[in-house]
Amino acid sequence: MTLGFCSFSSGSSGNCYMVRSNTTALLVDAGISGKKIWEGLERTQTPREMVTALLITHEHSDHTKSVGTVSKKQKDLCVYASEGTWDKITAPVAEHQRRCFQAGDVFEIGDIQVKTFRVSHDAADPVGYSFYSGDRQISIVTDTGYVREETMEEMTGADILVLEANHDVDMLRIGKYPWFLKQRVLSDEGHLSNEAAGNALVDLISRREKERCVLLAHLSRENNFPEMAYQTVKNILEEANYYIGKHVFLDTLLRDTVSSLYEI
Repeated sequence: MTLGFCSFSSGSSGNCYMVRSNTTALLVDAGISGKKIWEGLERTQTPREMVTALLITHEHSDHTKSVGTVSKKQKDLCVYASEGTWDKITAPVAEHQRRCFQAGDVFEIGDIQVKTFRVSHDAADPVGYSFYSGDRQISIVTDTGYVREETMEEMTGADILVLEANHDVDMLRIGKYPWFLKQRVLSDEGHLSNEAAGNALVDLISRREKERCVLLAHLSRENNFPEMAYQTVKNILEEANYYIGKHVFLDTLLRDTVSSLYEI
């Protein structure tokens, strides 16, 4: 049994991921057009009928843009969101398709077990997700101002970890964002910086060394670029005597680009 991950798009302008086992495919967020989502499924040779659920992390538009479109096109699709998130989602989703949970809940979708956990973001009830199949684990931790202890514990076992590296702090501070927006991004309910992501990985590896793939995600268009995110995290790891290729595999997810299919 394999468990795979693919990013259809990752960044401040839109997010959509796929997690797939041999028999079940799940979407995480629908912040890009339905057309791009279908193209992502086609690129990964994933039949639409294999996709049984869409899981929402929080209500912001770069994660929910096409929830209504996708659920309408695929009427047997179940849409999962936390109770607080459902209160804020305005997209029309049929009642029979809605599934509500509380952060911390664990449930099964097909042959994939899903675990939910809280993250720290300026949304109503934001969550991260872990996906399990046998002894394999994929965890998605984005849109969080800092890494909670419970989140760190959840990340520790991940074979594939999707971790936010949203911005470079200096680029953000001297950039064109208005002051209130800079403060929001930098706050404990904002987004992880490249440096914060690197420090989180040092903590993670120090707790448990294992073979794991880390994918840097949700990069800002204005305040970051892929090479900077990668190099900043690499430098922080090496300062702690952890090395890419030895202690961790590191890659960066791009905006508007379907990634490789990472499988474990």
